[in-house]
Amino acid sequence: MRLFSYVVRYDFGFAPNPFEGYCTLATCKYKIRNTADVGDWVVGTGSVGNVGNSKLIYLMKVTEKLTFDKYWEDERFESKKPNMNGSLKVRNGDNIYRKDGDDWIQTNSKHSNEDGSENKDNKDYDLESINVLISDYFYYFGKSAIEIPNEFKSVINPGIGHKSKFEETIIEKFVKWVEASNDKGIIDFPSQFDKNTDEEENIS
Repeated sequence: MRLFSYVVRYDFGFAPNPFEGYCTLATCKYKIRNTADVGDWVVGTGSVGNVGNSKLIYLMKVTEKLTFDKYWEDERFESKKPNMNGSLKVRNGDNIYRKDGDDWIQTNSKHSNEDGSENKDNKDYDLESINVLISDYFYYFGKSAIEIPNEFKSVINPGIGHKSKFEETIIEKFVKWVEASNDKGIIDFPSQFDKNTDEEENIS
């Protein structure tokens, strides 16, 4: 069992995407998506630009790992395909890569250009790993992010990249701390959701 910790710089509900019963990490953080496996944990903490760098935005246990093409084809994740004319939640869908022969196609999404065309930089970065981390066992706090107590401050990654070298005892204690006082699933909206429209959304 391993734990991967990183800073969620942008908490829009895109990376990670906590909606439709699954928390998924399908873009960005390609090193984590390459390395983490089923049974590992992923921790996302806040940044100074959202909830603060000592708070927990989400914790998820990796319960499945799919490649982009399998993710695209899986009916369970059809609702995570973005529609840029849809609701805010739908616009932040992260199921954005599909195969066309030997090529990957980037669907119009949060990672595309404003005119809907492919954003080469985002695409190249995302495709450093073609894996999607999936969890049906997660805690997503969003704008109700909780303060991480001093005894677990070592879990926080202070800057870019990620941390993953933790003793199993620390991982177990940290997970038990989160589990003890919180219900699984979505606790609140993403901290950088549009505050003018988030009340119109279904949180699940």
